[in-house]
Amino acid sequence: MDPATSRDDEALLVSSDAEEASPEPAKKGSFHARDVHVLSFAFLFIFSAYGAAQNLQSTVNTEGNLGTTSMGILYLSFTLFSLVASLTVRFLGTKNALVLGTTGYLLFIASNLKPSWYTMVPASLYLGFSASIIWVGQGTYLTSAARSHAKDCHLHEGTIIGSFNGEFWMMFASTQVVGNLISLFLLKNGKEGESSGTTLLFIVFLGCMILGSVLMCFLSKRDERRQNTPEDSSDIKSLLKPVILPLLDKNMLLIIPLFAYSGLQQAFVWAEFTKYIVTPALGVSGVGGAMAIFGASDAICSLAAGRWTSGLSSITLILSGGALLQILVLVWLLLKYSLSSGVLGPAYPLIVAVIWGIGDGVFNTQLNALLGILFKNDTDAAFAQLKVWQSAAISVVFFLSPHISFQAMLVVMVAALCVSVAGFLYLTLSVKNVFSSSS
Repeated sequence: MDPATSRDDEALLVSSDAEEASPEPAKKGSFHARDVHVLSFAFLFIFSAYGAAQNLQSTVNTEGNLGTTSMGILYLSFTLFSLVASLTVRFLGTKNALVLGTTGYLLFIASNLKPSWYTMVPASLYLGFSASIIWVGQGTYLTSAARSHAKDCHLHEGTIIGSFNGEFWMMFASTQVVGNLISLFLLKNGKEGESSGTTLLFIVFLGCMILGSVLMCFLSKRDERRQNTPEDSSDIKSLLKPVILPLLDKNMLLIIPLFAYSGLQQAFVWAEFTKYIVTPALGVSGVGGAMAIFGASDAICSLAAGRWTSGLSSITLILSGGALLQILVLVWLLLKYSLSSGVLGPAYPLIVAVIWGIGDGVFNTQLNALLGILFKNDTDAAFAQLKVWQSAAISVVFFLSPHISFQAMLVVMVAALCVSVAGFLYLTLSVKNVFSSSS
């Protein structure tokens, strides 16, 4: 993977004067934007169903810890398949990878209609594969659409990458709101473990999945041209390049801790926040509401952060601000938080949900924009590395959460955030120094 050290890459970080667009480029630009709208709505339908189903695993599939074990297996499989996801996406093409990726989510929801070790475990293993290619495909597809839109409309590339990521992650964060509201409505007259209620819920989720899968088919094909020929990809060494070369890149090594932390902070919400903060203060019934508030905050922040992104400088400021908010929450939970019986007691989890949603929106939009700007020659390999380290961190939290205390988890989170932000800031200084010395 080539580091972002050339003058072409420097141009991505510096605003250029806008040129007057002709009607033809404007048409092309709207075509690229349409694809982003379709992609965003497809993910909204798919992950509204999957996200809510994931939140329910620990309550609807309790026998033998089937639900939580399946989730651990899923993210472990996700981690392993992400190592070769970029190769798979290159072979299939981004659109085909996105369409195929939806099948794993369909199978997982279907397996919840008849949950057992013989249905859930194979479905989780296959979903790990599907998730790896759908997420690498998403990052590659969206970045390609942004670059094409910027080129056709004579716009600043960094700004369009940020704007498109803002729209996508706003829609994706909204899945927490939509999915949890569907669950709340369909389960409000019964218990979460009641067979008839959960069966209807997962049938509705299956319908959402089908709608999202159909939408994926309306995406246009937009595979970027590769410099390597088919002959170059015939030997094992060439096939392993997208997996090995990113780990030899200094820029990638400096971002990897931030990848891992972004996974940790997501799993923290699912596995720790709901268990130790929300449930004691609001009860189990309050989990859906708190997660919906988290999702709404995440969605609003994702859209705003995407709109404000224009290059490396803006990414540095926005990401640092999100990290600061999260470390303040972590330190407060570690040193000052206690369950209050007063008026503020029920409000604390909701306040934390809002702040944490802001941080999650920042990490999602800015990390994806950063990869699109710095690694334009190997976008799919860069996004594969993001998913490898994210999913590995999530898997570790799911497996270790029952065995370590909440205080220990907070200490791990604080340490991981400090290390990851330090590496990121060093990266931004290095890139700016390279550009300064080459100009």
